[in-house]
Amino acid sequence: MDNETDLGTTRSDAKRRGAWRNGYTVFAVAIMFVLGLWQVLAGITAVVRNAFYAATPGHIYAFDIAVWGWVLILLGVLLVGTAIVVLRGQRGGDRASIWLACLCMVANFLIIPYYPIWSLMIIGLSITLLWALTARDRADT
Repeated sequence: MDNETDLGTTRSDAKRRGAWRNGYTVFAVAIMFVLGLWQVLAGITAVVRNAFYAATPGHIYAFDIAVWGWVLILLGVLLVGTAIVVLRGQRGGDRASIWLACLCMVANFLIIPYYPIWSLMIIGLSITLLWALTARDRADT
């Protein structure tokens, strides 16, 4: 057998097993689960009630609240799915999580007039997620 092949397989297996051992990865996955759950809950509230906490009549990004609700539900489900991918150590999970965190921040920025405190909490949690995913010590395992 070729040594390079053995090393490649060993590194890949070590990375998959190392996801559980790295505190930054576990922290990022926990944040993704919480963030995804919060997004789904806010989305369900918007779809079922067709309203958020505050109603703003002249908002520049005014769409139907139910549309924003479905966007939030979709983002939440994608975040939870990506959390599982990151925890398993599969390729592309980190990159997808970073993109989803950025989309989550943009979506919540656009609904700040409808749901101000909740949106700001989600944006702050998304920033924390970005930090956990890009921490320098996380790449060691």
